[in-house]
Formats: sequence, structure tokens, C-alpha cells
Amino acid sequence: MHSSQPLFLGTVTCVVLTFVLSVTSLPADAEKGRRKVVHVLEDDTGAVIVQTAPGKVITHRGGSITLPCRYHHEPESSDPNRIRIKWTKVTDAMVFEDVFVALGLQQRVFRSYRGRVSLEQNGPGDASVIIHNVTLEDYGRYECEVTNDMEDDTGFVNLDLEGVVFPYYPRVGRYKLNYHQAEDVCKEQDAILASHAQLHKAWLEGLDWCNAGWLEDGSVQYPISHPRDQCGRKDTPAGVRNYGYRHKEDERYDAFCFTSNLNGEVYFLKRFKKVNYAEAVKACLRDSSVVAKVGQLYAAWKIQLLDRCEAGWLEDASIRYPIVNPRTRCGGPQPGVRHLGFPDLKFRLYGVYCFRKNQENVNVDEVKMTQRPGKSSKDIPINTTTTRNI
Repeated sequence: MHSSQPLFLGTVTCVVLTFVLSVTSLPADAEKGRRKVVHVLEDDTGAVIVQTAPGKVITHRGGSITLPCRYHHEPESSDPNRIRIKWTKVTDAMVFEDVFVALGLQQRVFRSYRGRVSLEQNGPGDASVIIHNVTLEDYGRYECEVTNDMEDDTGFVNLDLEGVVFPYYPRVGRYKLNYHQAEDVCKEQDAILASHAQLHKAWLEGLDWCNAGWLEDGSVQYPISHPRDQCGRKDTPAGVRNYGYRHKEDERYDAFCFTSNLNGEVYFLKRFKKVNYAEAVKACLRDSSVVAKVGQLYAAWKIQLLDRCEAGWLEDASIRYPIVNPRTRCGGPQPGVRHLGFPDLKFRLYGVYCFRKNQENVNVDEVKMTQRPGKSSKDIPINTTTTRNI
């Protein structure tokens, strides 16, 4: 149960009711039929009681989702043209990014949300907004503020995304990324830096990684499901271990990235001969696709259940393959994306994983410019390093 306390000024009471529902993205007509019923009641004092189920708003990249927010005014005759609705996104550092504002019939949408955000307008007192074509960057905490003359109140909604967290380090080696470089390499692999909540959920699902990586809030953490001496001592409990907030420019670690639903398909290109990296790029182009990024392969493994016991090139010149159903000859007893490292680009020992967009044409010139191995971040030093355990 969650409700904001009413504010009083004369005879005006403004209450913002913000609630969080566990809702996956569905077509508009189907989604309405699945929404939970919310009861709004008034007692003799004019207070408002909201009853709803706990949870959070959940969708996936490319979906549409409602951020729910309702309000009630007394008296009911309050002029709707004087009610101001404002939505902002709030980061962990308490930085506020404007998303949407409405005053009567006037509305404005800001920055990357333009063309994607609108009021739901589901009856009086509805301040909910709908976000269409949800992006990875939309993930996070939103504030709904309703103002009537001098009265205002706020509530919060958390938007979560279905997806997968994966550890990442570039070809130049482990512990080579400052915070900004970690942001860059995740974006280059069709992902964003993961949040602590996303990493914790991945740990609950079995993620075990013995190298520390940056998260989106500037902290450095790593998940341990099976404690061992080389990963912080065997006698310490399992969990997400936290180095705290580190210097974003000077300190260097790996990265934990997060990606979500694919707007396309990842597939292993069937060929009679193995290829080197340059040949892999050309082979995908000839098949009207591009070499898949690491984040795309993880999303295909997690969401599309891609299972292939054949090693292949990816866009960053690493060799990986996805296993949903573990078997002895395919790398051990656990499901996951196997990583065989970064071999010599001239080796003809592997196949290739390609990515084809849904109903879109690939710009060949753009592909030639972006698919260059080892170009993940301008300022990353060129020397390599051996694996560093914690």
C-alpha cells in the first residue's frame, strides 16, 4: 500500500496517488484487460485510501508501457486547465531529467522522449503517461508531480526492463576501463551499464563472476555464487560484493552491461568452411546482415533461447557461443554464453554469429565503419594484461 499524505490550503486538497504494477508490455487492447483493479475510497475526513498490489512496472526494449499516476482534488469543481502534470526521471545521484509536462491542453515532451510519450487520459484524475518504443536508457525511477495553484504533491514509479546482465572486458585485457570507457563499451555492444538491482537479480539467477566491474551508479561490484579462495576467500558468504563508489577517471575495472529484447534475430551462419574475422564480416554482409554484437548474442541466448554448440566470431572479435541446454561436449554443466577469448584475427578456426534487423535494411557503409575489432574506446591503453582475480 502506498499513498501520499494530503496537503491542505483553505479548502483545496491535492493528493497524488502513484502505484506500481507488475505489467509486461502487451498490445493496447490486451493490456487493458489485464490491469489490476485499484479501489479509491474517501472517508468522512476527505482522506483518500489507495489499495493496490506491490510490484513494479515491467516491459522490454521496444515495448510500450504505462507509468501509472492518479490524483484527486477537493472540491471536484477544480478547474482542470489549472492542473499542471510533470514527469521527470530521477537518477541515483538525484539528477532530474525532464520527461513530460502538461498544463490544461498544453503539453511538452523533452529530449529523447519526444514522439514517444503521451498522457494516457483514462478519465478524470489520471496523470499516467505512456512510453512507446521503450529504450534501454528509459530504465529507472520516475517522479510524477501534480500541481494545483500553490498546492502540489509527488509520487514515484520504477520502470524495470526484462533482459540480461553480462560481464564484459575488451580485447586489450581485463581491468582496463575507467567509468566512461565502461559506458562506451557497453553501448558499443548494444547494452548499457547495469544497475545494482539488475546485477543483484542476475546473481540470484546464478551469475558468478570473479572480476569487479563498473555499474551505472559509479560503484564497482561483482557477484559470487560459489565462494572460493581466489575470489575473496572461500569462507565468505555468497553475494554481490561491493567496492563502493570509485574514481570515475582514474580507476580501472571491467564492466557489467545490461541488454534487453532484440529488434531482430541472431543466428549462426551455416558454412562449410571456417572463416577469419574479415571473412566473417563479409559473410554476414552477403547474407544481408552484420556480425552480431556481444549484447545481441546474450539477448538471443536469454530471451530467444538460442542454443548452439559452435564457436563463432562476434563484432568485437571475440569468440563465443550460447548454451541453453548444457551438455558435456559443450563447455560444462551450466547454461550460459561461453567465451573463448580474443584469438588472432587471421585464424580460420571458427564460424560467425550474424544479426539481422527486423524489416530494416542494413547500411553497408555504416557496417564497414563500425565493425572494426579492438576499437572499443579511444583512450584504452594498447597493452594487454593477464586475468586478475579478487
